[in-house]
Parts: sequence; C-alpha cells; structure tokens
Amino acid sequence: MPLDALARTAPGLPAIPLIDAGRDGPNALAVAAPDRLARIMAISEKRYGRVALALGDRISRRWLERTANPYLGEIAAVARMVGRPGAHLLNLSYEWTCTSSVGPDPDGDGSRLLRTLDWPLDGLGRNVIVARQHGEAGVYYNVTWPGFSGVVTAMAPGRFSAAINQPPLRRYTPSCWLDWAISRGRTFRSDALPPAHLLRRVFDTCRTFDAAKAMLTETPICLPAFFVLSGTRPDQGCVVERLETCAAVRPAPVSAANHWIALTVPGRTRGFDSEGRCALMERLRDRAADDFGWVAPPILNETTRLAVSATAARGWLAAWGFESTGPATAVFRL
Repeated sequence: MPLDALARTAPGLPAIPLIDAGRDGPNALAVAAPDRLARIMAISEKRYGRVALALGDRISRRWLERTANPYLGEIAAVARMVGRPGAHLLNLSYEWTCTSSVGPDPDGDGSRLLRTLDWPLDGLGRNVIVARQHGEAGVYYNVTWPGFSGVVTAMAPGRFSAAINQPPLRRYTPSCWLDWAISRGRTFRSDALPPAHLLRRVFDTCRTFDAAKAMLTETPICLPAFFVLSGTRPDQGCVVERLETCAAVRPAPVSAANHWIALTVPGRTRGFDSEGRCALMERLRDRAADDFGWVAPPILNETTRLAVSATAARGWLAAWGFESTGPATAVFRL
C-alpha cells in the first residue's frame, strides 16, 4: 500500500494542528500547544541530559544576547513559560539532515518544493504543527514546533516556498568531535544570524522570489547552510549553497541532500546515504504526484521525522509527521 494511502487508512493517527500565530510567533504557539512544547522539552532533556542541556542553554543565551539577536525576546519568553533550561539551546540546534528538491509543479504552472527532515530525536514527528504566521510581507505557513523561533520549512502563498538543509561538518582535524568543537567555536565568535533566523526574516519581509533569493545569497550567516527556494513560476527555483559570507547558486530543476555540489569544502558526511537520497530525489522529483509516493528509502529512513510538499503558486501545502517506527500523524493538507 502507498504511504499516503497508509496514512489515510491507519487508525489512531493524530492530525497535525493548524495554529494561527498572528504576529506573535513562537509565543502564540507555546500558549496554544503547551503540551507539545512540554513533550519536546522533556524529550530533549532525556536525550542530552539535564546538565549538558543546562550548560548548552546558558552558552546559547549568552551568544544570543551578545549578538543582539532579533528573536531573543521571543525565545526568552518561551524559556520563562517552560520554566527550565533548554529553550535557548534548542533554538540554535542544527544537528538534523534533509533531502529536498525544487522543480516545475506537475499539477500547475508554478514551482514545487519537496523535502524531508531527518533528526534522531524521538517525538518531533508526532509533535509537529503548522503555524499561520503574519509578517510585514504577508501570511506564510510554517511547518514547525512550539517554542522554535526560526523557520526550516515554510510556504508563503503567491510568493515562495523554502527549506533549509544542513551541509557536512567541516573537516579540520582527524577527530570528528574536535571538528565539531572547532565549528561551534567559530559559530559563537560570529555576530551573524543563524540560518533558521535568516529564513524567518525572508518569510517575514520578502515579497518576491527574487528578493528572497537575494537575501539568502547575500546576508552573512553564522555557519554554512543550504537554502532550497521555490517561486511561483516553473523557472523560479534554486539551491543556494552558503558559507558564512559567500554563496553558490544551483538553478532548478535541482535537488539537495547534505553534501556539497557547487562548492568544494572538506567535510564529514551527514545523515544516512546523502548521495543516494539526492540521486533518488533527482529521479522522482519531476514525476512525483502530491501523494508522498516519493517518500521512499533511502529518502525515508529511521531518522525521518517530517515530509513536506509545497507549491506557493496555488497555495498548496502538505505535511506528514514520522517517528522511527513509521507514520506518526495523518497527512495535513492546506
């Protein structure tokens, strides 16, 4: 049975809620879904440990304060609501992997974004929400979690859709853990925005695909990222491979996983079979229907927590939550 049919017929799968956050962002989501926020915080504490979570939270808060992060007030409000460490650290978490693509919409005249997000953190799939957020450029739909200030996957009707993939960890030494420490040290010496906060700014302020592409290409960020951007015309789409202060743009139709293609940067492999995931997405992208039939191994694996299809030209958004055991929610359709 196709996965989408399984999601429709399997009993007991909860719906992904649609929450109107207005201009209040994560504060409104935390108030509207406190049970989901509490579960995510408890899961994070169990995975990382109370001491490590508290230490990382303190370091993250100080960095956000030092850099005068524009979303610090939101994150601090969530932290007060939670009443325990973790909100600042989780808002800077960047340990997930993804498979994404952008190409002409087979069911319309626009451009379509397909993406999965992989993260070996149990509970993310069953606690995902869709937030209707209002920025100065208009309304957009953010596939997210309560308490998270950034944007990793979203669709703005009539404007664009976009997502973030994580590049390989830079290789500086023979030790993976030492490379991670060096990378974090470089990040905390930077004053630039985290990638997820830049994408939030793009959805809040950019009215066109071209404006979004320019901001994602030119704005300094505190660590590397891949931005996958889909506009309202079949020819409007790209993957922006970003280092902190430079970029390379790959035009659509195009796919991305978690390895460099346009830029040459020594790095360590992220996630499960990055090349295989990207190759399968390339084969399926242009003929895949909006039924999640493209969510197949190795794109689908035990760390997959979210699958999304988005087409801004026709205001289409579909999302599906996963856990390691399989589908965790019914399919959300806007």
